[in-house]
Amino acid sequence: MSAAPISVLLADDQPLARAGLRTLLESSEEIRVVAEASDGVEAVERTRATRPDVVLMDIRMPGVDGLEATRRIVADERLTGVRVVVLTTFDLDEYVYEALRAGASGFLAKDVEPAELRHAVRVVARGDALLSPGVTRRLIAEFAARPARQPPAAARLGVLTDREREVLGLVGEGLSNEAIAERLFMAAATVKTHVSRIMSKLNAHDRAQLVVLAYETGLVHPGWL
Repeated sequence: MSAAPISVLLADDQPLARAGLRTLLESSEEIRVVAEASDGVEAVERTRATRPDVVLMDIRMPGVDGLEATRRIVADERLTGVRVVVLTTFDLDEYVYEALRAGASGFLAKDVEPAELRHAVRVVARGDALLSPGVTRRLIAEFAARPARQPPAAARLGVLTDREREVLGLVGEGLSNEAIAERLFMAAATVKTHVSRIMSKLNAHDRAQLVVLAYETGLVHPGWL
């Protein structure tokens, strides 16, 4: 018996953009677009109605924008399993960093290749953060380097063990569990356990938020990348 297709909701105020994304995604039998939305309010309402695996969220929409819509979806306990990927026209969109802080699982440029788009949906649907492209780390480094609006949140790390802090720092550098395991001479399964505990202790939605926290708490600095 084959697995159920990955369900996707498209949120973009441009009908042609949604049509193009639908065509690209549904060229794979593994992916099915279950709903569309043209603004943030509609995106939240239809996400609640359909509970897709993945929401592809445009940031710039009229009324309630994609950033606020992402916050509402992530904060809704009924939508715990839904993952949001923000779409941006530019690699360094100032709103993307805020979207990651709000709980988005990653971002994609709108000019992404079709195969990469479908791969991204699969990655996020299985619970991983979409952090592999180097541009993601450059974006986070860019905005982490700016003057903080609030004092650093380093005190939050007090709940972590020394080993967990070490693992968090390597997550912040963009390393996979396998790469962290190699660096720290431990099993990948052990790293996965550490990452899960760190997420629980820091109340992080997923790995993307751990990367943001690693920067905001000073474990990783932009110049290190």
